[in-house]
Formats: sequence, structure tokens, C-alpha cells
Amino acid sequence: MTDSTVIVNVDDQDAPRYVKTRDLQEAGFTVIEARTGAEALRLIEVEKPPIVLLDVELPDITGYDVCAFIKKKWPAVMVLMTSSTFTTSTHRTRGLDSGADSYLVQPAEPLELAAAVNALLRIRRAEDNMRALNATLEQRIRDRVADLEAANLKLQHEIEQRQRAETALVQSQKMEAIGQLTGGLAHDFNNLLTAVVGNLDLIRMRASDPRIARQAEHAFKAAERGSKLTAQLLAFSRTQKLVTAPVDLNALITGMGELVNQTLGAEITVKTELAEGLPHALADANQLELAILNLSINARDAMPGGGTLTISTRPDHADKGRVIVCVADTGTGMPPEVVTRAFDPFFTTKPPGKGTGLGLSQVYGIVRQLGGDVTIDTAPGKGTGIRIALRIAHAPAEHESTGPSDVSRGSENILIVDDDPDVRDIMSSVLSDLGYQVREATSGDTALDMLKDYRPDLLILDFGMPGANGAEVAASARAMNVGLRILFVSGYSDTSAIERAVGKAALLHKPFRPAEFAAAVRSSLDAPPPSASCSRT
Repeated sequence: MTDSTVIVNVDDQDAPRYVKTRDLQEAGFTVIEARTGAEALRLIEVEKPPIVLLDVELPDITGYDVCAFIKKKWPAVMVLMTSSTFTTSTHRTRGLDSGADSYLVQPAEPLELAAAVNALLRIRRAEDNMRALNATLEQRIRDRVADLEAANLKLQHEIEQRQRAETALVQSQKMEAIGQLTGGLAHDFNNLLTAVVGNLDLIRMRASDPRIARQAEHAFKAAERGSKLTAQLLAFSRTQKLVTAPVDLNALITGMGELVNQTLGAEITVKTELAEGLPHALADANQLELAILNLSINARDAMPGGGTLTISTRPDHADKGRVIVCVADTGTGMPPEVVTRAFDPFFTTKPPGKGTGLGLSQVYGIVRQLGGDVTIDTAPGKGTGIRIALRIAHAPAEHESTGPSDVSRGSENILIVDDDPDVRDIMSSVLSDLGYQVREATSGDTALDMLKDYRPDLLILDFGMPGANGAEVAASARAMNVGLRILFVSGYSDTSAIERAVGKAALLHKPFRPAEFAAAVRSSLDAPPPSASCSRT
């Protein structure tokens, strides 16, 4: 034992206290003496000794009371109670009941006293180790519980993420299926519209009776609306590459009047507030129409009992380089927590089956792709106004030509490849009238057989055909004739997908006017022929 072990020796009698102190010091302990109970308690408060050697009979407080106080305030301190007077079993029992860890009758042999102290020290060390172990175990349990809670939170987060991902995947697969379905329908519908638009345009230009010309014009506009409807359906189901041009917002909104009124129904009053002299906006007209229509439908759904929808335009007073289109309703409005998520894909407050949650996110995506911004002004019960800010177009809007009279004529040899006979017929008629030498092929395989003995100046290829598609036919045709000029025509509106297949080749979307077709043909013929090093099909 080392002198670092401090023992408080409490005894009011000098002689026995001296003997006990001497014996303990000879055994290697450091001893501090106290003569009264109060003095002993003050020393214990300061020194925190592992063992107190406590006499039963003290002048101020009995040893029993001192022991009880020690065990109450410092339970880790070991008490060895001693007495030469109170030595009966009753006295020893009372001492142990007061909290003493051992009871030693005096006088005791020095070795017996040292052995008793060492025994208590062993118990004290065992208790200290147990307390340390308990503390460590409790901390380990707390750490483990914290780890389990963190792991549980992480697992819950991962489950939520997986559920969101699975929901998004289901929606994505659903939209991909819609895209595939509408893509095929659009191709066939656009072929049909190509023949309708082309023939109506020719009838309108050639009719000598004004009534026939007027009726053809009405039918022509209806066919154009069908074309826009197809483009909007495709845009809703897949990502489109936007084609920006100067757009007259007032004219666009005015032209949508009938469509919006029919879509929203009789319970919704539609108003327009269009600023005069508004600059043209830089936008994709079809996609902007779709955005305004989506916002109008959302506004209708926010007014289940009817109300007023106002579509307005004005300059952006905060940014002179932009113009504003606002779609406002008198509906239920949105709380802040809904506004913060309004543009999130697949987020909707509508009941299942009533909405995909794609309307506002699509509007946001279209406008941001156009370099603009979308903001929401709303409050519960106050209605909602959604403002679209678009950049001003600094170039004037192009006016479409109304007929082939201003298109250059030609005499070059042209091979038209399209599986739709009505489309082939209108393309062949337009080009023949302009002086071109035209041949037709009903499929890609037929065209490739013809190209073995025939070298046209231009190959006009439908992109989507049964069997070999336009890209495959173009690759084989270029292998036969490296410098062959090719003009693709397609009823599909997904420009990005076509470009991935054929590169930056000349492309004309169906349906098209005869003038547009004739201009695209002339432009393709006048372009430099492709070379072996740079051609890509």
C-alpha cells in the first residue's frame, strides 16, 4: 500500500487515536486525525478519503450518526467503525445498520487493523470498478441507442427517398408510355394533316370563287389548330427541344380565345387585358400556348364553383428587357406550404386520378428554358396569379408566305420516299408544278433499289416508315452517293430524338404548307453537298 491512500482517523481519546494512527502509518497509509464528529465531516468534505476509521463514542455526535451522514452524502466512502466500550453484538449490529462497512473491536492487533483496512480498500476498488463499468456501460448504451436512432432516421429517409423515386419512376414510365403512344398517333395524324393542309392551301390559292377560297381558308385554319393540338400532346408527354422566335403575345392569346373558352366551360368567365404596343417576346409559340392552357386549366380547377379567369400582358416594369404574361383566377388560392412545392414535378393537391402534378412543373421548365421566370402571387381565399416573364425579341417576327409564287422554281431530279400515298401525292404535285423532275418510292427498300441506277439531286425522306427508317435509308444512300443531298420530313415532333439519329440534317416537320415545303427543297438543293469526311446520317 502507498502513502497516497488517505485514511481519516476519528477518535476523541488521544491514546487510542495515537495507536491506531501509528499502526496505520507503519502499514503504509497516510493518516489524518479528527477528534470530533463535526471535525471529521469537514475533513471528509475536503479530502474525500476512501476509508474513515470512526470511533463510536464522540463528544459532539455519536459515531452512528456520523456514519449515517457520511453514507448519505458520500456513499462511496468506506467506514470502519471501532470501539473498546460498545462491543456487544447489539452495538455492532447498530453500527452496521447505520451504514458502517465493518465493525472492529478495540484494542486490535496492528496486523488485524491493517488487514481490515485493506479488505475495505479491496471492496472500495471493486465498487469503483463496478461504478466505472456501469458508467461505461451506460455511455455505451446511450451511444448505441443514439446510433440506432441515427440508423433508424437514415433508414426512414432512405425509405422515403425510395418511395419518391418509385413514384417518380412509375410516373416516368407512364409518361414514356404516353409518349410512345402519342408519338405513333402524331406521326399518322401529321401525315393526314400534311395532305389536308397542302390540298387546302392549293385550293385556297387556285379558287376563283371567293366563297370557296374563304371556306378553304376556314378549313385550313382548323387543320392548323389540329397540328398545334398534336404538338401540345407530344410536348406534354415528352421533353421537346424549343424553337424560339419572336412571338406577338397579344395575337397568340387572342388566337387561343376559342380554345380556352371551350376547355374551361361555361361556368368560367374568361377576360383578357392586353397592353397595346407590346414588344414581341422570344418564345416557342406552341410551347407557350401549352403553358398558358395548363395555367388556365389549373385556374379552372381552383374555381370549382365558377369564377373569372384573366389573361393579361404588360411590360415588365422591373426589367425593361422583358414582358409579362399573367394568368389570374378568383379561386381558392394556395397556402405557403403549397406555394413552396408548386413547381415540383409530380406534386399535386388534387385527389388521385385528378392530376399528374406535371402542369406547373412543365410551365416552369418551358419558361426557364426560354430564359424567363415564373412567379406566384397567391393567398388562401384570395385567388392566384401566375406571372410569366419572357425576354423581348429584338428581331421582328417573320411572316409566313402564303403560297409558292415567291419560291424559286427548278428543274432538278428529286426522289420522294414516303409510305403515305396522300403525302407523296401533295409533295409530288407541288414540286412538279414548280418544274422539278420527280420520282416516288413507297418504302426505303424500294428507294434503295431505284438508287442503284438513278442519281437524283435531292432525296426527300420520311423519317418514320415501316421497315428501314429514314436514318437507315440515308446511311445506305450516302454509301452509294457521298454527295447526295437529303431532306428529311417527319410527322414526329421530337426534334432531339431525330437529331440523335440523323445529326444536323435538313429537317421539315409535318404538317407543312406547300410554300414551306418548296422553300425547304430549294434551300436543300442550293446548300453545299455533304462530303465523305463530314456527312453524318
